[in-house]
Amino acid sequence: MSPALSRCAAALALLCACNNDADPQNGSFGGAMTEPMGSVSAPMTDGEAGESGESSGGAGESTSTTADGSTSTSTSTSEGSSDESTSTSGSTGLDCVPGYQGCTCLPDNKCGNGLECDPETVECVPLGSLCGDAIKGGMEECDNGVMNAPEAMCTDKCMLQKCGDGGVGMGEECDDGNLEDDDGCSSLCKKPVCGNKLVEIGEECDDGNMVNSDACVACKAAFCGDKFLQAGVESCDDGNQMTNDGCTPECKVEPGFCGGQFSNGWCPQNGTKEQFTRCEGVADGGKTCVNPFIKYGNVEGGIPAEHSGNDFNAWCTQLGFAGFSGQVSYGNRACDAPQGRLFGCGSYDEVVWHWCDWQDGNWYNQSLEYHACNDNTQITSITCQ
Repeated sequence: MSPALSRCAAALALLCACNNDADPQNGSFGGAMTEPMGSVSAPMTDGEAGESGESSGGAGESTSTTADGSTSTSTSTSEGSSDESTSTSGSTGLDCVPGYQGCTCLPDNKCGNGLECDPETVECVPLGSLCGDAIKGGMEECDNGVMNAPEAMCTDKCMLQKCGDGGVGMGEECDDGNLEDDDGCSSLCKKPVCGNKLVEIGEECDDGNMVNSDACVACKAAFCGDKFLQAGVESCDDGNQMTNDGCTPECKVEPGFCGGQFSNGWCPQNGTKEQFTRCEGVADGGKTCVNPFIKYGNVEGGIPAEHSGNDFNAWCTQLGFAGFSGQVSYGNRACDAPQGRLFGCGSYDEVVWHWCDWQDGNWYNQSLEYHACNDNTQITSITCQ
């Protein structure tokens, strides 16, 4: 019998009992009540209650999984509605709170106390972590904030400027990123310059001076024919390989070219104690000496200069000329050591007129001591007759 039909039968039996003054509670009509036809209804199961929308009074819980692997759990009870959810990320644990370390920055690139926003990752990191934040931290050697620059003392990589780092910094003329001396930029980050004692690109030698009478002239190896008399090696150097011009191709003085004419080699000043004159250049058929040098004993490199004690007539006659023509010129000449400045005198080493050391007069077989020249008063040429 269907449930609906059973319920109808039960209602009809109750109505009959009431009409016969029977007690519905003891279920009989003056005697034992027989069992009604069929079951009135069966108790609903939890499942049927759920299907009918009626709550059983217990708690319900549901779990869902999102596409990115996170899970969400919801819980509800009959005492009242409660929906508690917790989101979990499969890679970082609980979701980051913006502004906290390792999490995204707040608007306007802000972060919590003790943190700063990394503009590349847009994440909050500890203060001092970023080069350029004006806070020295981590592996940084310095950090001057906006003052960091490749050429500044603190570079844009927060490292102290140093020679060889590839950036031309303060006090550097160049910086090619290495400490080699022969590649156009020295190990001191200086451009090649003759006279710094470093043999660099384009140089054959560098003895640290600008003297033209030693083995290194203008950072090139001295040789016969370079127009510079190498002390102790050459007796003349006229810059050519010709003969019969007073200086042989081997830079030796040719006999007969001293006495009445100037020469590229050392010619004795007759009457003196071993004083000699030679010329860097000769003109006017041997009568004009260009840039004269003086040698006294075994010391070379004397540079004669303008002075009231100069006696050009005595000088010319000592060299075999009839006298001084009256023509002499002055200009700038260097007299760096071992060269030195001279003046004419008739005392000190000897009483005969000769050239003397500008510092103290004496210089026979002694080093010259006065080296301040290039003041436009050095003798650049003299003409005898």
